[in-house]
Amino acid sequence: MPVMKGLLAPQNTFLDTIATRFDGTHSNFILANAQVSKGFPIVYCSDGFCELTGFSRTEVMQKSCACKFLYGPESSESIILSIDNALEERKEFKDEIMFYKKTTVLFWCLLDIVPIKNEKGDVVLFLASFKDISDTKVKAIQEDKKEERRRGRVKTDTPFSSARLRSSTVLYHISGHLHSRKKSKIKLNKNVFGDPPALPEYKVADAKKSKFILLHYSTFKAGWDWLILLATFYVAVTVPYNVCFIGDDDDMTRSTTVSDIAVEILFIIDIVFNFRTTYVSKSGQVIFDARQICIHYLTTWFIIDLVAALPFDLLYAFKVSVVSVVHLLKTVRLLRLLRLLQKMDRYSQHSTVVLTLLMSMFALLAHWMACIWYIIGKMEMEANTYNWDIGWLHELGKRLESPYHTIGGANGTGSGPAIQSVYIASLYFTLSSLTSVGFGNVSANTDAEKIFSICVMLIGALMHALVFGNVTAIIQRMYSRWSQYHTRTKDLKDFIRVHHLPQSLKQRMLEYFQTTWSVNNGIDCNELLKDFPDELRSDITMHLNKEILELSLFASASRGCLRSLSLHIKTSFCAPGEYLLRQGDALQAIFFVCSGSMEVLKDGMVLAILGKGDLIGANLSLDDRIIKTNADVKALTYCDLQCINLKGLYEVLDLYPEYSHHFVQDIQQDLTYNLREGHETHNLTKNFEFNFKIMICSHIFKPSISEV
Repeated sequence: MPVMKGLLAPQNTFLDTIATRFDGTHSNFILANAQVSKGFPIVYCSDGFCELTGFSRTEVMQKSCACKFLYGPESSESIILSIDNALEERKEFKDEIMFYKKTTVLFWCLLDIVPIKNEKGDVVLFLASFKDISDTKVKAIQEDKKEERRRGRVKTDTPFSSARLRSSTVLYHISGHLHSRKKSKIKLNKNVFGDPPALPEYKVADAKKSKFILLHYSTFKAGWDWLILLATFYVAVTVPYNVCFIGDDDDMTRSTTVSDIAVEILFIIDIVFNFRTTYVSKSGQVIFDARQICIHYLTTWFIIDLVAALPFDLLYAFKVSVVSVVHLLKTVRLLRLLRLLQKMDRYSQHSTVVLTLLMSMFALLAHWMACIWYIIGKMEMEANTYNWDIGWLHELGKRLESPYHTIGGANGTGSGPAIQSVYIASLYFTLSSLTSVGFGNVSANTDAEKIFSICVMLIGALMHALVFGNVTAIIQRMYSRWSQYHTRTKDLKDFIRVHHLPQSLKQRMLEYFQTTWSVNNGIDCNELLKDFPDELRSDITMHLNKEILELSLFASASRGCLRSLSLHIKTSFCAPGEYLLRQGDALQAIFFVCSGSMEVLKDGMVLAILGKGDLIGANLSLDDRIIKTNADVKALTYCDLQCINLKGLYEVLDLYPEYSHHFVQDIQQDLTYNLREGHETHNLTKNFEFNFKIMICSHIFKPSISEV
């Protein structure tokens, strides 16, 4: 399979930017549609707002941005009027007001309403943030009372200056006007907010890419990886050769010093590049953040790459006399070969590359065996007396008329054939032994040589069985999924050509197919599990769909009901800009958002923004089972969905009538947005005419928001 590029579609980071703007202070905010003048309905509310007020998301959605459901007897009428005027005039509003929670508990709130514009400059959303300042207010009131008693006079108007001073920090965080803070805080705010405009626009934003960050799938990175692969093979060839054949020969060592230093420089540069190269996270997102890239590299291949890149040749600058020690230290660079296993998946998409790598590994093994074969012959010759002449090196010297001579009563190595001739003979013997049984012109004579020859022949038999004898099976196994991918792609292109589909539709089909394939690798879970017993399949599907089955909607269902229901839950995927449902479609399933975000549109206007954990569908009736949708549902980012087929759902409800009545009643409270045609919210009137359309791009991103 090719390397997964990751999820790279342009995305709208508006909600993510808004969440980070709170700088850890709080995440209590709502978003409202600014183009519906009657009520300005809420289209999104954060989890922090729900915890602060006690209202659930389903109770807050589509209510007025003025949050009239939080008003009470102590709420200031003048401030309420100011809020309404600010919304009508689409201006920013900042003030303190007394609100009431769902439990009728009174609390002081610092309210800030900010208009959000799109790329055309039109106000399309309101951002309203809420800060609980009750504790600050209580302390301020106590301090004021003490001050009054001390001065002996009563103030007619209490400005609560100290409370305002403490709470204004939140307002400045949102509007980007905080300048006089600690040095560290100033740096943090600059990173969060950046340059003007202080507030983000509701539009598509490309992924933030630094010019100093390399894309892991770029052409340059692929070429660089091939260069590093060649350098790795160079190390795997030269290091064993220098250790065995060169030894302490300083003159021959210095001849390869330049190339060795060049390889060391390449390895060091590769480490630097790896600290600046993107990678694909487990969620499929491409990581561009330099800090995350560094942490990922430090916890994976950094240690091996660092050891392999140590500049041992610098020891020559310190006049190291024992050259063989330097060569032995360089053997740690062979660890770099472990990187080859990581890149095999990338290279395996080309059959010629696979065969080349296999043959290269076979030749490399023969080279290592040749080095060991020479060391055995050399040690046998040095360990025996002057009359020893049965080793393979002696036989080679006699045939080449360059015999080894005795030095000081023992066999010396200062004479004999040239090193190049000896290496070629060693490689010839190991290759002939690995591929066949040898030809006898270079043969094993001593016990040690014969034992090594036996090992070489056993390894050769294993190499034949694993590589050459099964090369077809290896290729088929490596390319089974790849072949399926190409077959499906070819079928798709043939279908497009035969039916003369337009270019826009063709592009959407190909992009959706490629994206879904990269996510599930072409594995159809339903097809994979269909041959399993129902009992086992139910357990598997309950585990796979446990997130949706844990909803309060299914709390009263029996285990048998849940097992039956889990068999009708399917997994779906939606790419940015694609429509899950169109207005007027017959609703075929209830959808649960596992990740990503979506928006509900009607006449080009945003009615709701849906995120992780939201339920999309309609209130059900056991009698009227035909449901028409009243709005469009469009994906803002890559969305993973779990859908319950309505046909299967009705079958399960018919089997469990005691639960069906609870389900029909409970689903109305659990639905984040009701798509049934004719369903009207109390904030939108039927005959209201819209004067503006929300200008947003087709690919939008909404990450999950968590409280800091």
